[in-house]
Amino acid sequence: MSGFDRRTILSGATAAGLLAHGGKALAAADDPAGPYRTPHKYGKLVIGPSRVAGNFDEKSVDCPFAFSANGRFYLTYVGFDGTGYQTAVAESHDLVNWSNRRLILKRDPASPVTRYNVAMASILRENALESPARLIKVKGRYLGAWHAYPSAGYEEGPAVIGLAWSDDLINWQRGDPILLPQDGAEWERGGLYKPYLIRVGDTYHLYYNAKTTGTPWKEQTGLATSKDLRTWTRHPASPLIRNGATGSWDDRFASDPVVVEHRGKWGMFYFGLSTDKRARDLLALGSSPTEFVKVPEILVDVGPPGSVDDTYAHKPSVIFHEGDLYHFYCAVSGKWPNEVRGIAVARSRAW
Repeated sequence: MSGFDRRTILSGATAAGLLAHGGKALAAADDPAGPYRTPHKYGKLVIGPSRVAGNFDEKSVDCPFAFSANGRFYLTYVGFDGTGYQTAVAESHDLVNWSNRRLILKRDPASPVTRYNVAMASILRENALESPARLIKVKGRYLGAWHAYPSAGYEEGPAVIGLAWSDDLINWQRGDPILLPQDGAEWERGGLYKPYLIRVGDTYHLYYNAKTTGTPWKEQTGLATSKDLRTWTRHPASPLIRNGATGSWDDRFASDPVVVEHRGKWGMFYFGLSTDKRARDLLALGSSPTEFVKVPEILVDVGPPGSVDDTYAHKPSVIFHEGDLYHFYCAVSGKWPNEVRGIAVARSRAW
């Protein structure tokens, strides 16, 4: 594994919480970001690395995706064992205590695509922000979106994006790649990252972040659309979320999109990395699923020294339950190579 990778440059100092309007509460009509805020952190990892030699999640866990099905909550995530990513799922009845952790999408040593890594980052679900994120079947089956890096190590090589199908959420049939970095514009030639899949009417929207070639690279978020899940067209406005000006929260990375609908408007959760090496979850809002304007505040910031997210808090996933919005994210404490990387949660109501 290279000593300079995405994890290395995402290590940084604690950031102060910076909220628009001086942190004062505003009337809902004047505060469109209000329904998206989750200021109350649980304060502990809800899923952490197993530290069991040989386990798929021995070293770290990352990239949460929350949803509900079959009367319970699920969280997919990736485990890193020192060789690469694989995808797992856990179950919960309260969104805090997670059990029955097991692999659902494994690496395939015989495949040049998933020989070392396969990370399923989303499954088609309800779009509404205030929903329990129930899954939506396509022709009677669940539909997921994955990405895979071609080389051993932590996110090594130019990754590709594909789809996968399942009847039971446990056994998945992986398809061939649908998006390749070499087919895209210059901003994505270095490799494709997290895919987030939604359906709007009869059109599938696949949001994803990607990186430039060379080092240091930049990451931005774009969109591809399809009506048949076979032919995909990159949106001409991509990247939809671009890097900000030097010194802004996302001047290096504008990454890991999660797109939801709320009362006829659209929101995109994403994380930003600045040249100050701070990473935090951010928000952009829009009147359509293809146009977004960044909100000038931090949704989830890194915590104080000694907290589970004192290095960074990033890679969002949200779900609504009993009047509260839960915001899962990858929490990291310490410094690479001795960091602790796991999954934490914040919500709209105090614990």
